Amino acid sequence: MIFFAKGKRGRVYLEKDKAIKQTNEKRARKEANYLKLFNKYKIGPKFLYLRKDKFAYKFVKGPFILEYIKKNKDVKKILIDVLKQCRTLDKLKINKLEMHNPYKHIIINNKEPIMIDFERCYSTEKPKNVTQFGQYLMSAKVSEVLFQKNIKINKKELIKFLKVYKRNQTDKNFKKIIDYVSQ
Repeated sequence: MIFFAKGKRGRVYLEKDKAIKQTNEKRARKEANYLKLFNKYKIGPKFLYLRKDKFAYKFVKGPFILEYIKKNKDVKKILIDVLKQCRTLDKLKINKLEMHNPYKHIIINNKEPIMIDFERCYSTEKPKNVTQFGQYLMSAKVSEVLFQKNIKINKKELIKFLKVYKRNQTDKNFKKIIDYVSQ
């Protein structure tokens, strides 16, 4: 096992093609359970196993989302895929928390966005994954890069769609966000 990264609540090690996250037993169990659930919806890296205070998943290679956006052309597809994953989390009534600034939480692997790090997830009646990712798209650092790619996000317009979605999280209201980002 080779040390790979240290977070606030644990360490990640690499062993061949798997990442092994070590934390306390309760956190490891919680994150492993979320990852197993999300895998059913094709979200997150493939869960491999849970053992006491550590769990393993298939290691995801690739750049983080903002690095990818800066260097590639197929950006809209990535953004829409992330929004769809966020919508799935919202439907499951689970909030991921980091989606307003997911700079280290979304890796692009073979032109597919893979969310990682689910330790802070929690169940709620009012999840905010779609709206938080919308905030990320409007942030200065991201909107500037998108503008350079000729993807113009009008902050007032997107906020209008996000507010409607926040009040009533329906597929119809979500589609309006997707349609707006797709144009």
